[in-house]
Amino acid sequence: MRARIEIHLKKGVADPEGENVLKALKLLGFSSVSSVRSIKVFEIDLQERLPAKARASVEEMCRKLLANPVIHDSRIELESGGAETGKGQPRRRK
Repeated sequence: MRARIEIHLKKGVADPEGENVLKALKLLGFSSVSSVRSIKVFEIDLQERLPAKARASVEEMCRKLLANPVIHDSRIELESGGAETGKGQPRRRK
């Protein structure tokens, strides 16, 4: 099973990397770009076969290492045998 985890800044948290990319794009003549937000993506291969256990394990990885719950939200997608499960809106952790 493969997990795809997107880590992004919560609304209202400054995104200096996104702001710098926006400035650079404008300098390069891409005047129609109005905003840029950066995200981190992790793809993790798991030996777990049960989606519920895989999701619980990935959520724990996010809590312990991949994301700072004060400033980040995460979105987890699970793939098993080509079929995707767990797609949806970013999951906000408390």
